[in-house]
Amino acid sequence: MKLYNSASHKKEGFIPHEPGKVTMYTCGPTVYHFAHIGNLRSYLMEDVLEKFLRYDGYDVKRIMNITDVGHLASDADTGEDKMVKGAKREHKSVMEIAQFYTDAFFADCKKLNIKYPDVVQPATGMIDDYIKVITKLLDTGYAYVAGGNVYFDTSKLEKYYVFNDHDEEDLAVGVREGVEEDLNKRNKNDFVLWFTKSKFEDQALKWDSPWGVGYPGWHIECSCISMKYAGEYLDIHCGGIDNAFPHHTNEIAQSEAYLGHPWCKYWMHVHHLNTNDGKMSKSKGEFLTVSLLEEKGYDPLVYRFFCLQSHYRKSLVFSWENLDNAKVAYDKLVARVAALSDDPAPVDEEAAAKYKAAFIEAVGNDLNTSLGVTALYDVLKADTSDATKRALIDSFDQVLGLDLLKKAAAQREKAAAPVEGAEEIEALIAKRLEAKKAKDWATADAIRDQLKEMGVEIKDSKEGTTWTRV
Repeated sequence: MKLYNSASHKKEGFIPHEPGKVTMYTCGPTVYHFAHIGNLRSYLMEDVLEKFLRYDGYDVKRIMNITDVGHLASDADTGEDKMVKGAKREHKSVMEIAQFYTDAFFADCKKLNIKYPDVVQPATGMIDDYIKVITKLLDTGYAYVAGGNVYFDTSKLEKYYVFNDHDEEDLAVGVREGVEEDLNKRNKNDFVLWFTKSKFEDQALKWDSPWGVGYPGWHIECSCISMKYAGEYLDIHCGGIDNAFPHHTNEIAQSEAYLGHPWCKYWMHVHHLNTNDGKMSKSKGEFLTVSLLEEKGYDPLVYRFFCLQSHYRKSLVFSWENLDNAKVAYDKLVARVAALSDDPAPVDEEAAAKYKAAFIEAVGNDLNTSLGVTALYDVLKADTSDATKRALIDSFDQVLGLDLLKKAAAQREKAAAPVEGAEEIEALIAKRLEAKKAKDWATADAIRDQLKEMGVEIKDSKEGTTWTRV
């Protein structure tokens, strides 16, 4: 497999630290509100990556954190804790908010066929680990205490900006939008490892530490959770492109300072889902959630299909018109699968191997899901048995996660099911046919009108009369 590595800015052949095994870390949600579909695009594409790696024969361990403390409204260690903000909004405790929105997040993931990670670790369950790592960073001179808080000293690094060569002026305190000056910092890019009450008096969650009662910064949680469950070497770290700086940049700084060697080799960043007005967020315009899609009549898997038709490293523009187009295409795809016969013939293994190889080559080229979908259409057009086609669709769907055979079976079952009132409808159509034969047009028209009032639309053709409910 080839994967674009944000750290090297190029596609690289994927080689895990331990042959045949992959450790994969996903930055999980800050559970202070529902995830919008822009957030979920990242998790969806990371899910495809995990499933493809398994499909390609790797033993994958995927780890996800749940941020239930320490994530401030600004990524620059300023503003209110997002969890406290959510608790105030709903007049609940922070832990009640965290549990409710964690459950809501995984309910949305289930609707989108996003696999539950092998490890899910809330940040609040790792306090001793944070203290251990921070203590070593202090002992080795990579961190310092100022104003009661513990900061990471970025001046001790040979290279801080891992993903981009930033303009120093753009990152100056008070110049970059949303950055407020913290007089405790020795350098403008230093970041907080541990907050104490000197930072916020009203923090709901706090713990004893060698530096005073307080709570961890946002960045330290991901490093510690990853190291606890993946060890000293991580193969792939995933997240949205907006996490690259400062969050992932800070993770690398503190992890490698603590470990004393390179930490994570491959970095995968999913780009934004935008609206016509710009980047999607919880504070702008209509709050687009999976539940809202359902309320408007969309199967959540239509949104998954919509995302798969684009590349994860391209910004994707969401509009209801674009989603409607995806729905039409998805419904047609399901109908084509439903039209395949239940062919009892054996699968053509030679043909199947050829199409599987094409699918692996397509998706294995930096997770090109649109080409993976094209490979699916190629199977439907192939000159091979329906049994072979169904086997390949089932195989590819282990990665694509579109439930194609399941949806097709439901469509066929619905079509075969007896329709309530069908006998009466068929009798009226037969009566109308007799009236037409007798040239009794008034009676024929009256029966058509009667059927229309019953919600039945009829269509005459050379083959006879068909009807549908409308």
